[in-house]
Amino acid sequence: MYSENDMFEGGPERAPDAQAEPAQQDTRPGRLVAVRVRASDITHGRFFPGSRESMEAGHVITPLGERLSRANLIGTVVDRFVNETGSYASITLDDGTDAVRAKAFGADIRIFDGVKAGDAAVVIGKVKEYQGETYVAAESVRVLRPDESNDESLRKLELLDRLNDQKTAVENLRRAASTMTEDEMREYARRVGMDAEALHVVLEQKDEDYKPRVLEALEKLDEGGGVDVMLLFGTLQLPDAVVERAVDDLLEDGSIFEPSPGRFRAIKG
Repeated sequence: MYSENDMFEGGPERAPDAQAEPAQQDTRPGRLVAVRVRASDITHGRFFPGSRESMEAGHVITPLGERLSRANLIGTVVDRFVNETGSYASITLDDGTDAVRAKAFGADIRIFDGVKAGDAAVVIGKVKEYQGETYVAAESVRVLRPDESNDESLRKLELLDRLNDQKTAVENLRRAASTMTEDEMREYARRVGMDAEALHVVLEQKDEDYKPRVLEALEKLDEGGGVDVMLLFGTLQLPDAVVERAVDDLLEDGSIFEPSPGRFRAIKG
């Protein structure tokens, strides 16, 4: 029995009927909209427990200041787990930005029936936190058909368009923070859709610079012909998108070069 079984807590929760259709947004009164997001928005965000007093659901504030209580994710299933007693199951979904687990408990583990590693899938569920891990309490799961592969690419492009606007707003806010009064910052945040809680998270969040780590790995791994990007991914154990962004930045500032497609070398100073 789990004490975290209602919408206000961060722990395990029972999922609705596995036959629910994940492709549709649930717009019933009182139902929180499932926001289309990346895995990294969940794993790199900050979780806030819900409150019965304020009738507020648990949620994540993403690094770009978006409030997220229910998530709609698409990615590749890289792992599926069921415990020995059949009381708990999970799948791990990787969308190239990071990997996040979707969990179910008790009879609701049937929601993962037919799902296997290698499948592309859409998962919808509430964002929860338990023992330091932010995850998705699965409400519905749908495995994509082979002819739907273009849908995944199109959705990623749509997400990038939306997130680019948010990223610009956040960068402008951070740059202007030192010259704005607190009231001015709150007003600016309000205009771009952030509340006071999101504003605090965004101003406190620092973008980690992975370029030194990538450059160090290139120097260690290079045996004379450059380093294959797949070896770099495997060695660093970072989300692919993070490594790719750091490599692009290093190429742009002239710290590395590409002697052949997909291979990189550091420029010795």
